Amino acid sequence: MRFIFMGTPDLARTILSDLHQWSAGQDHEIVGVYSQPPRRAGRGKKTVPSPVHAFAVEHNLPVFTPTNFKSIEDQAAFAGLNADIAIVAAYGLILPKVILDAPKYGCLNVHGSLLPRWRGAAPIQRAIMAGDTETGVNIMRMEKGLDTGPVYRSRIIPILTETTAGRLHDQLAAGNMDILAGSIDDVMAGVVPTPQSEDGVTYASKIDKAEARIDWSRTAPEVDQLIRGISPFPGAWFEYEGERIKVLRSQQIDGAGPAGTVLDDVLTIACGTSAVQLLELQRAGKKPVAAADLLRGFTIPKGTIL
Repeated sequence: MRFIFMGTPDLARTILSDLHQWSAGQDHEIVGVYSQPPRRAGRGKKTVPSPVHAFAVEHNLPVFTPTNFKSIEDQAAFAGLNADIAIVAAYGLILPKVILDAPKYGCLNVHGSLLPRWRGAAPIQRAIMAGDTETGVNIMRMEKGLDTGPVYRSRIIPILTETTAGRLHDQLAAGNMDILAGSIDDVMAGVVPTPQSEDGVTYASKIDKAEARIDWSRTAPEVDQLIRGISPFPGAWFEYEGERIKVLRSQQIDGAGPAGTVLDDVLTIACGTSAVQLLELQRAGKKPVAAADLLRGFTIPKGTIL
């Protein structure tokens, strides 16, 4: 079979790596890799290819980086690859119908939630922020709508009380080849995928920068879920003496006081209800450290209101 892969970030790179290894063992071929164009990044603002782009170059796979698919030339180049199936994972561009219909058997999306819950851009973060106890990966046949297509196969991953977005990202990125390969077999065998339910639809909108500032007046579960849900990036934060400090790990804990009050010497902070203990933090320009290490030489006294 002839595959096109379409993706951009680290999560997609892991899936591409698994697909590349599996395809070689099955005598299949990845005939093209699509990723978003290189972006300027870092202090020097150098143009840097995406993780998927870099993997494609490293493994001598043809790579394409159109800004969109509006031009006839880009559409023709995609169709000219004569792919059987396109595998899409966190690509970041909306695919028009002419692209969805170009591969012989259409496009499969590797989506990081249990659809129809958390359609859209930030399913990993939103699942944790909402207090979900499980999520997973769906292999879905793509349609014109936003993550509305029918599902071939799924796997479920529990969300624990200590799960961060970074940890969940890694869990969702790895271990998908079994359900992806099974879904490809299903497509070839003419298996009809399962339509998504009309009930329980939620949308995972992009994380807004304004959401990252911790509002201590919210309940302890909400504060803890915010912290874990956007750790390590962009990272929830509070200000202390004019400095922005990120919080990367926390836990709910008993405690009471005016919202935002430091209740003890180990960074237990009162919330609207109960409290959270801050476990891992990061000052501007410094590496993440455990709370005990942060407090050596950097005092946030008991009674301080953040």
